[in-house]
Amino acid sequence: MWFGAFLPQLRMRFDTILERVLAAEAAGFDSVWLMDHLAAPAALDQDTFEGWTLAAALAARTTTIRIGHLVTCDPFRHPAVLAKMAATVDVLSGGRLELGLGWGSLAEELRRFGIGEGPSRDRAARLGESIEIVRRMFDGAFFDFDGDHFQLEQAIGRPVPVQEHVPIHLGGAGPTLTMPLVREHADWWNCPSYATERLAELRPLAGDARVSVQHPIGLVTDGADRQVVEEQARRRFGGWGGLVVGTPSEVVDSLGADVALGAEGFVVQFSDFGQPETLHAFMRTVAPALRAAAAA
Repeated sequence: MWFGAFLPQLRMRFDTILERVLAAEAAGFDSVWLMDHLAAPAALDQDTFEGWTLAAALAARTTTIRIGHLVTCDPFRHPAVLAKMAATVDVLSGGRLELGLGWGSLAEELRRFGIGEGPSRDRAARLGESIEIVRRMFDGAFFDFDGDHFQLEQAIGRPVPVQEHVPIHLGGAGPTLTMPLVREHADWWNCPSYATERLAELRPLAGDARVSVQHPIGLVTDGADRQVVEEQARRRFGGWGGLVVGTPSEVVDSLGADVALGAEGFVVQFSDFGQPETLHAFMRTVAPALRAAAAA
């Protein structure tokens, strides 16, 4: 059972992001997750650091916490370029990369920046080829690739990642386009918060991929005003789905339902945007109880 902190790089200076990532590392979180957008969908006019450049900076300033994106937008980058970036971050971090990928479901963002939208089915197929190319690049040997979307001739990826096998996480919940990709390519399927109520229905579609689940959380710690926490959480995350608000024991009870359905990892985003005291409180009170439940 692992726990990741989702810290989307929005409306925060770099020193604030670094502070919270280091706090998550000190608290015992296994991983930290960033977003990958050219402009934040709900806050287009706000500063948003580029996700992979930020990951490299964090990799150089942390020691144990793993680093990933939920999710890397496949249409933003050629897969050979993405593989080179991913291998570099894995080397810089000493083998701590988690490779989260998605086929780019926000068509408006692709149109806005002139990247080219195309049919959803084509973008999903493109991601399948991208994963194949990334894996081949990670091998470090010359290879050819002749697909519908990409053609490579005597390509090679050097350096290779430190990890013998970089875990690939695919996010999304579409039964027609996303889940077949999960079944074929993913080490982990990340069930997004909007699909948590369908976890039991979707789980069989993931094949052998292991399951992590995303949840926005309003954690009512000792001394906190429950009403204030709940109002804040609903204001910020009320439309997302999967929202959990409560004391540590109540959060354990709620997330325990996902454990019963096979969840082995959680990616959580807090209503106070990951204040250090909240990160520590979660790992001190909620995480041990869920790990015990999973072991039982």
